[in-house]
Amino acid sequence: MRGATIAEVAAEAGVGVGTVSRVLNGSSAVSERTRNRVLAAIATLDYQPSAVARALSTGRTGAIGVIAPFFTQPSVIERLSGVSRVLASAGYQLILFDVERAEQLNEFFNAGALRGRIDALLSISLMPSALQARRLEAARVPLVLVDRGHDVIPTITIDDVDGGRLAAEHLLRLGHRRIAFIGDQEENRFGFDSSAHRRDGFEAALAAAGFPLAPELLIRRPHGRDIARDAAAELLALPDPPTAIFATSDVQAIGVLRAARAAGVSVPERLSVIGFDNVEAAEYTGLTTIAQPLEESGALGAELLLRSMSGGPVEARQLPLALVDRGSTAPFRSAGTGEGKDIRHEMKSVIRRRRVHA
Repeated sequence: MRGATIAEVAAEAGVGVGTVSRVLNGSSAVSERTRNRVLAAIATLDYQPSAVARALSTGRTGAIGVIAPFFTQPSVIERLSGVSRVLASAGYQLILFDVERAEQLNEFFNAGALRGRIDALLSISLMPSALQARRLEAARVPLVLVDRGHDVIPTITIDDVDGGRLAAEHLLRLGHRRIAFIGDQEENRFGFDSSAHRRDGFEAALAAAGFPLAPELLIRRPHGRDIARDAAAELLALPDPPTAIFATSDVQAIGVLRAARAAGVSVPERLSVIGFDNVEAAEYTGLTTIAQPLEESGALGAELLLRSMSGGPVEARQLPLALVDRGSTAPFRSAGTGEGKDIRHEMKSVIRRRRVHA
């Protein structure tokens, strides 16, 4: 059924179309009596103003774009939860631009394509180029970054270097000395750098304590639970396997737990495991982790963006980190020679079986 038009509302109220438009846009240049008459006509005809027409009239779309990589990842989901809550309470629609391929960044940071579609842009873990940032500013599309630092653009971040240090110091306090690291490939198409910064802090803390990270205990591969599981299997099959492993995300740490379970290596009695992020699954699996406020970071990013849109003051925020000890780490206990051989033999068998079935 065809909806009422603005001209029909004007005729019903006995005013001009321009007066109806001013009422819809909240203009003060309309008397209270006329405003009430127009509102009554709108209610009588059940008039629904066109979003496109309102955008043309006000310069606002009522929508905010959110760029997020791999939005099914647990950490991204939790951040989006905070963003959605704040934007919904402010009356804005969230338009999600899911980035699965690096080529999509040019499309989603394209100021010309975004103009007229959204009022502002929030980016999670992804950064525009300097040229893209300038064009967004010229197009008056406010931008806030979450999980990426920047000298000019407002940001919500954590100190990833400090997070890596916290993980190392926790394991060192427990008496571990042969500690392994599983992180992301540091050369990547998306420019992700959190894993590299966490490794920097981790390695620096080990070196400062006099126990530098051994080259064979450093693994950097594409992000993923199963990839981390296979990496952990290789570490545990070493002639001198680690007694503890730090993974730079909880997703990777859960892969480590799976590798240990497949080998019959008890956690934390024979292997301590610590992750990073504190996603919901970390609690279910009893994973010790470096916790960052994921949902809060999304919410604060959205609030910062709304302030920027209204011309209010915007300041970068760095959120605190905390160690959450759930029991997947424990004091180091020296294993007998026979036990170490049993672990290595079982892990080599697991790796051979995976290669056969691959």
